[in-house]
Amino acid sequence: MEPNPSKFPLLSYALSRINSNIPLLGRLSSSVSSPPDPDVEQPQLHRYTQEDYHDHQLFEEMPHLRNPEVLAAMKAAVADVVQSRSILRTLGERPDHETVDRARQTITEIDAHLAKQLEEIVLASRPEGVDRFEWRNQQAENERQCRSDAEREKSVCKAVPQLEEMHDAYEKLLKDAEERLLRIYRSSEGSVNTEEDRSVKEEVNEDVVGILQGAMGNGIERVDLSGRQLTILPEAFGRLRTLVVLNLSNNQLEVLPDSIAGLENLEELCVSSNTLLSLPDSIGLLIHVKILDVSGNKLSVLPDSICHCRSLVELDVSYNKLTYLPTNIGYELVNLRKLSVHLNKLRSLPTSMCEMRSLRHLDAHFNELCFLPQAFGKLTNLETLNLSSNFSDLKELPNTIGDLINLKELDLSNNQIHALPVTFGRLDNLVKLNLAENPLVMPPEDIVKNGVEAVKVYMAKIWLNILVEEEQRSVLEANKESTQTGWLTRSTSWLNNFLTEVSGTVSEHLGAGGRSFKDPYLDQQL
Repeated sequence: MEPNPSKFPLLSYALSRINSNIPLLGRLSSSVSSPPDPDVEQPQLHRYTQEDYHDHQLFEEMPHLRNPEVLAAMKAAVADVVQSRSILRTLGERPDHETVDRARQTITEIDAHLAKQLEEIVLASRPEGVDRFEWRNQQAENERQCRSDAEREKSVCKAVPQLEEMHDAYEKLLKDAEERLLRIYRSSEGSVNTEEDRSVKEEVNEDVVGILQGAMGNGIERVDLSGRQLTILPEAFGRLRTLVVLNLSNNQLEVLPDSIAGLENLEELCVSSNTLLSLPDSIGLLIHVKILDVSGNKLSVLPDSICHCRSLVELDVSYNKLTYLPTNIGYELVNLRKLSVHLNKLRSLPTSMCEMRSLRHLDAHFNELCFLPQAFGKLTNLETLNLSSNFSDLKELPNTIGDLINLKELDLSNNQIHALPVTFGRLDNLVKLNLAENPLVMPPEDIVKNGVEAVKVYMAKIWLNILVEEEQRSVLEANKESTQTGWLTRSTSWLNNFLTEVSGTVSEHLGAGGRSFKDPYLDQQL
C-alpha cells in the first residue's frame, strides 16, 4: 500500500531520500530556495543535479520537512515501512484465495475422517481371548497412530493458510507504518480547521435527518445523497422499505450500517467514491438488487455473502484494493452481465467465474493477473474483455479462449504475452483487438500491424496446419498398428470360420425337439 499520491505527490520521493544514504538531514537545515547561480569568475565545483532539483521541489511542496523533529519522527516511521516490506519480500508470493480455501477444506475433511476413525476405535468390540488391559493399550496405540497420520496430512495443508495469515499480519504492519508516516506530516501542517469541519458535518447530518423524516411513510422510491460529505449513514435508513434506488456516492462513508439489509426492495445501490474499508455481511440480504457500485473505495475483500445477491446484473468493484474475489462468486451470480474489477490487486480470477454464462462484459485491466482459469472458454456470451495493463504478470492465455464465439472486443495491451493461443483464429466475431506493448512472436509484428482480420487469418492458418498434422499422425499410427496386428486379424477370422463350421456340424447332429444325437467321434473331437 503506497501513500496517497494525490495529496502528497512527493512523499514517495521523500521516503526514499530519508531512508537513503544521501546526507539529506544535514542539508535540510540550510536554505534550499533555488538552484545556485553559477559563478562565472570561479570554477564551478558543484554541478546542480536532477537529484538537487527534486530535493528543491520536495522542500517547496513539503516545507515542514525542514523541521528536524518532524524529519526525525518520519525517519523512524520509514524504518518500520522498510522492515515490513523486506519481510513481505522474504515471505515470497502470497497464495491465492482459492488455494487457501481448498487447503482449509482439506483440513476440515481430514478432521472429519479422524473423528470417524476415533469413533470406530472406541466402539470396536474386544476380541475373545484378548486381555482387557492389552485391548485398551491397542486402542490407545491405534488412536495415537490415527492422530499422528492426520497431523502429518494436515501439516502440508496448514502451511498455506499460515502463509496467508503472515502476509495479512505484515501487510497490516506496513499499512499502519505508512499511515503513521502520513499522520506525522499532516500533524505538522496544522491546516485543518476542526471547528469549521465539525459545523459542516453537523449541517450535513441535519440535512440527512430532514430527508429521512420526509421519506418516512411516504413510500419514497429514490434517494440521492451524493456529494454531501457524509461520514455516517443513520441506521434509520433501513426502515425505508419502499426504496428502489439509493445513491450515496462521493461522500466520506467508512462503513455501511447492517440495517441496510432492511431495504428489501432496493434494486440499485451506489456507494462509489467513499472511504469504505469493508461491506457488511448483511448486504447479502439485498436479494433484489440488480446494480451495485462500490468502486473508488478502500475495500481489500468482498464478503462471501455478496454471492447471495443473485439478482445482480451489474457489479462494479473497481478502484479498490481487492486481492481476490469470493471463491463461489461465479456459481451464484449466474445473472451477472457486467463485471468491473479493474484497478485492484487481483492475482487470479476464481474458477467459478467460468460459470457466469450470462456475462457480457468483463473489465479486469490494471491488476496483477498471472493467468486465466483453464475453463475460461465457457463464457460463450462474453462480448467485451479487457485484460490490459497486467504488465509483467500476464504472460499467456488459455487455449479455451478460442471458445469465446461471441467476443467482439479484446484488449491485451501492456502485458508480457509472447504468443496468442492457436485457437485464436476461431474468434469469428472479433472486430476490435489491441495487442500493443507485448513481446509478441506469434503472430509477428508485421501481421499485427495489418489489423484484427489479418491476425485472425494468420492464427486460423496455424490452427488448420496443426489439425492437418494431427490427422496425418493419426493415419500413420493407424497404418502402423494395422501392419502389426494384421496376422492377428487373419488368425481371428480363420478361427471364427472354424467355429462356425463346427457349430453347423453340431446343429446337424441335433434331433427334433432339441434332443441331441450322440456321436462318440464328434464328442471326442470337441
